[in-house]
Amino acid sequence: MKKIVITILVFCSAISGALSQENDTLRVFELDEIQVLATRAENKTPVTHSIVTKGQIESSNYGQDVPFLLMLVPSTVATSDAGAGIGYTGVRIRGIDPTRINVTANSIPLNDAESHSLYWVNIPDFVSSLADIQVQRGAGSSTNGAGAFGASINMRTESLNYEPYGNVSLSAGSYNTHREIVKLGTGLLKNHFSFSARLSNINSDGYIDRASSKLRSYFAQGAYYGGNTVVKFITFGGKEETYHAWDGIDAEQMKKNRRYNPCGEIQDENGNVEGFYENQIDNYLQHNYQLLYNQRLNDKWNFNVTMHYTRGDGYYEEYKNGRTLVEYGLQPFVVDGETIRKSNLIRKKQMYNDFYGSVFSLNYKMEKFSASLGGGINKYTGDHWGNVIWVKNYVGNLDANHEYYRNSTDKTDANIFIKTNYEIYKNLNLYADLQYRRITHVIHGENDNWDWINENMQGLNVDNIYNFFNPKFGFHYQINEKNDAYISLAVANKEPTRNNFTDAKFNAVPKSERLYDYESGYNFRGSRINFGVTLYYMNYKNQLVLTGETNDIGEALTDNVSKSYRLGIELMLGIKFTDWLYWNVNTTFSKNKIKDYTEYLDDYDENWNALYSQTPNYMSSTDIAYSPAVIANSLVSFKLKKLNIALQSVYAGKQYVTNSQQDDLKLDAYFINNIRADYTLQTKSLGKFTLGIAVNNIFNKKYSSNGWGSSVYIKDANGNVLYRSNYMGYYPQATCNFMVNLSMLF
Repeated sequence: MKKIVITILVFCSAISGALSQENDTLRVFELDEIQVLATRAENKTPVTHSIVTKGQIESSNYGQDVPFLLMLVPSTVATSDAGAGIGYTGVRIRGIDPTRINVTANSIPLNDAESHSLYWVNIPDFVSSLADIQVQRGAGSSTNGAGAFGASINMRTESLNYEPYGNVSLSAGSYNTHREIVKLGTGLLKNHFSFSARLSNINSDGYIDRASSKLRSYFAQGAYYGGNTVVKFITFGGKEETYHAWDGIDAEQMKKNRRYNPCGEIQDENGNVEGFYENQIDNYLQHNYQLLYNQRLNDKWNFNVTMHYTRGDGYYEEYKNGRTLVEYGLQPFVVDGETIRKSNLIRKKQMYNDFYGSVFSLNYKMEKFSASLGGGINKYTGDHWGNVIWVKNYVGNLDANHEYYRNSTDKTDANIFIKTNYEIYKNLNLYADLQYRRITHVIHGENDNWDWINENMQGLNVDNIYNFFNPKFGFHYQINEKNDAYISLAVANKEPTRNNFTDAKFNAVPKSERLYDYESGYNFRGSRINFGVTLYYMNYKNQLVLTGETNDIGEALTDNVSKSYRLGIELMLGIKFTDWLYWNVNTTFSKNKIKDYTEYLDDYDENWNALYSQTPNYMSSTDIAYSPAVIANSLVSFKLKKLNIALQSVYAGKQYVTNSQQDDLKLDAYFINNIRADYTLQTKSLGKFTLGIAVNNIFNKKYSSNGWGSSVYIKDANGNVLYRSNYMGYYPQATCNFMVNLSMLF
């Protein structure tokens, strides 16, 4: 990696010296944007997308993670394990889970190459260093990395600020939450150089008991701007320490104490809770490095290449009650003549990983024709292992770092794409996007699950190669300056995640998935009214759908189903009533179905003894889990000179938490309202001061935006089903809470 970085730096220097060094302000600004354009949708691209601008980010940035800043994007639902939007958070778009949502920063993949998820908690407060966010719904345009299977989040970091600045931001609010940010920038030095940096600290106790977060993060960049050249080095990262809130609570506990957190419970032999384990924490450190080179060749051509490297290292500890010792490679022991086969213990699961590679694009643009040739190659290596660090009353020799499983992963992801946009007739553009993607995925070692049949740890022997062709076509018609319409067809393929292998039934091999995405849209943009409508039909083959079951860290399990689809309409409306009063609203109506679905339920006798068998339950059609049929968002904004006030409303319809469509295995619909206000004072000598307050869930609604469920059959002695028993878990979200922020810009 070091040799590659040195080579690219020498190459950049040679090119920079050979080309004109004149400094054109507009040209430099345009070059600063180039690195993300190849993977972004533009105005004439027939891709359903929304832009969250820097101004929108700043007005709603009170410390919550990115998912909560995206809640006004159509078809979006955000959730938080700790309940208040800080710590472990997640986002679903059109009901699509995070493992299918591709996330990039400057076109560099941020999704974990194995899980395909992005754990936002690993890059805390990254939003404070963003210029904007583009969210593509549907298959979208070709991008880099895993997870692009129904939605993409394309983030662009801060661009050149020509003037020097300093910014201090201080926030405090409910649940002992506080955030401190310091940002500095040199502006443009000697017409060629610029440097900026940010440090952030976020602490919160969380709404849920003990769901605390201690988050530290940084962002720094240095850039060289020539007449036709931009070279940028960016580094960002963070350290997170969060107390677990992964398990959720059942319906009975919801009635008693919805803030209860069962994670870390220390139980006696009778299951009574004696206390909580203090070190039930997730601890992770991540560093990201990006070296970007943008070159303007002439008025029609530009080129960019980016090298990147990410290092991750972390662990989490868990107190486990009544665990079978043999599952952890430990022998039963004898106490007072009794053989102890189960005991309380503390386990520590660890991992480290490296992710590195390069992406590029060569772009050509004329008035009626544009094209991009791009792609990249990325490499991931990582190790996972687990230790037992303590066993209650253990008799015998216990190594302080007794290891009970270890496995390693090696994954290479390469892709190349070409995109063209051609005006074939007056204001009618034809768009074509062809991508070839090749993945090699190897996992060897032992999983952390015990195989009771073979009496050893489950073996992992994954050695798969995937070759995907992802074509996309569409038309965009600019009817006139106010009206435009588009239609598109896209095909996307996706490989299974690590969890699809490790959490599958023994010896089961998950298949890759395929999506046929049909989208059409119409937009009207007037001086007072904006309106948009999108129709989509997402037809899946072998979709890996959520089963409602979860593994031991609260992640949902999946299984292939042959036929499923998402059909919906997205409506957007913006009205400018006056120069100081605005209203933006969007609503999604959708139907999300699995065809010919069979669920398998574990069997128990009347005394709740496991029968170690399963009974199938066939359904010709059923709703896909976590896919509300109605999602609506509204933002009413008042802008009166130095005072801004905004009322945000969010509605999500009922969501089933399994694919069985059981009424007692669903999250109720919820409607919440948040309000924020800020006042800005501009002074000549001291700079700009902004005082803001955000009050979330102002009507104190008790709701859950996430949950899980499972079901079993109770049978009589003859094997007849007596009844079905469903079990539901919830992740309660915070009731009314607030944050106050003071920002000082010098």
